Amino acid sequence: MGPILIFDKSFLESLSPDEAVWLDQFFLTNITPLFFVETLADLEKNARFGRSPEDVVGSLAYKTPDLHSKANVHHRSLLEGELSGEGEIDMEHGRPHIGGGKYVELGGQTGAFFEASPEEEALKRWQGHKFLELERFYAKQWREGLSNINLDGIYSQYQTSFAGRPKPKTLGEVKAMVDKVIDGPEQEQVLVTGLASIGVAPKFLEEIIARWRVAGQPPIRQFAPYFTYVLSVDLFFMFGIGSDLIGRGRPSHKIDVAYLYYLPFCMVFTSNDKLHKALVPIFLRSNQSFISGEELKSDLKKLDAHFDAIPPEAKERGVYAFAPAPPHDNSFLTTQLWDKHMSSRWREIKGNLKPNPNSPAGKEIMAKIKDLEEKVKTEGTTQPTKPGESDQLVIKRMVSGKRGKWTRFPPEVMNRRKNANGEWEDIPSK
Repeated sequence: MGPILIFDKSFLESLSPDEAVWLDQFFLTNITPLFFVETLADLEKNARFGRSPEDVVGSLAYKTPDLHSKANVHHRSLLEGELSGEGEIDMEHGRPHIGGGKYVELGGQTGAFFEASPEEEALKRWQGHKFLELERFYAKQWREGLSNINLDGIYSQYQTSFAGRPKPKTLGEVKAMVDKVIDGPEQEQVLVTGLASIGVAPKFLEEIIARWRVAGQPPIRQFAPYFTYVLSVDLFFMFGIGSDLIGRGRPSHKIDVAYLYYLPFCMVFTSNDKLHKALVPIFLRSNQSFISGEELKSDLKKLDAHFDAIPPEAKERGVYAFAPAPPHDNSFLTTQLWDKHMSSRWREIKGNLKPNPNSPAGKEIMAKIKDLEEKVKTEGTTQPTKPGESDQLVIKRMVSGKRGKWTRFPPEVMNRRKNANGEWEDIPSK
């Protein structure tokens, strides 16, 4: 599946459908809620270059990864879970946080089953220019909300933060200032102020403070690492505005910065946005990479040309079969990212995969998946049946068999369908 990658809308807009195939093939993309909302909001834009807003959104939906992708839970839901003490947020390994799963015990093992998320289902509709009236309403509300962001107000408020002290001269100095505030001696005040800034109701604020005190009043970074991270992003943006290091001319800057809320949940972040290019490297862990959108697009184009040169009989096997991993040639940026972020054994992956869904092993796997799905319908719970990772995990989704000029799967996969009983069968040849 490749390194876990987050992209913004500006990057996906720059890709051709053929280039988007290789993005989906060689990266596991973590799709943020912001991407879905920004894409939908294009419905409220004026027509441009002879294309309707529906055409623009449909084109983006068509290029959005659907095979190796996951839709991340909204950051507010993650904050609620962490601050209530119900769950810890992994901040170190760059993994997406997905929701909607149901859990069961099956044959002495734990199983998790994930249906396609509402966002993934919406993307399929958008490809066919099918939009719900509620989605059009949200698009309008988003556009109106964007126009009401007052960066000048933030500037005036945070100018006072530098009273009696020199203004930061670089964004690195802004980050140091934010860390100093967060790690200061008045930890309870930092917690209270931070909770108020993200809109926590007074009742829940008191409950969280009480839980912090019972825990022995540990440093806020230890008590709620993700909350602390989100707070640091917000303070960084506001101090950056107040110190004239982040411009006030584009209200969308506030949205661009919100992509950083999801930065801990990837290995690679890519964007063409100037603000992202300036800010993301400051927040990266040592085990993460920032790649400009232009660089990655160029590499995906190069990969497309590389695989386009293989023999036609190999292409007939489908992208998934003949290109399970990028070329071993280190001149490819994607190859370099696999070397950095994947197991060193990835180069042992063999191509020309020949899945046989009718083999005994294939039938056994499909039977297990069906058993898990059926049991989830009657006994599934929204909480894991046992602590730790599940023994079996199934993610159900609809995937395009073809995209751009490429067929993605072998004939024995493409030539199958579900019958009236919901069972997979071969399509009879004519």
